[in-house]
Amino acid sequence: MLIGEYTHTFDTKNRVALPAKFRKEFGSKVIVTRGLDRCLFIYTPKSWEKIIARMSDLSIGQASTRGFNRFMLSGAVDIEVDSQGRILIPDFLKGFASLEGKVVLAGVNDRVEVWNENEWETYKASIEQNADQLAEKLGEIGIL
Repeated sequence: MLIGEYTHTFDTKNRVALPAKFRKEFGSKVIVTRGLDRCLFIYTPKSWEKIIARMSDLSIGQASTRGFNRFMLSGAVDIEVDSQGRILIPDFLKGFASLEGKVVLAGVNDRVEVWNENEWETYKASIEQNADQLAEKLGEIGIL
């Protein structure tokens, strides 16, 4: 399970180091794609295969399914983890998530999200402020 929040530097060569705890889970290869809320999602190959399997089960007859598949899959890239635990983020993904300077890597169960540090702080403050309401909604559907 991938958990925790880490702030790292996004270097001028578009590289970011994966936290040591995450490196153990990822190994030598990751899949990076556009995420929701203007961040990037990083998956292990095994987790990515599960995502692909679930997406393959969806009907292509629905425009929303086609659009979401295009969003996730066309933006996905296989990336090797270098000997120092860094990954190289392609320019189009860097631009999508506005990555520069400090970035936050947040473990979210089966993936890591990469956020622009300022965007993360704004998002996190909003979620923290609304945590009780979110818990209430999850309780209504039997999750909590």
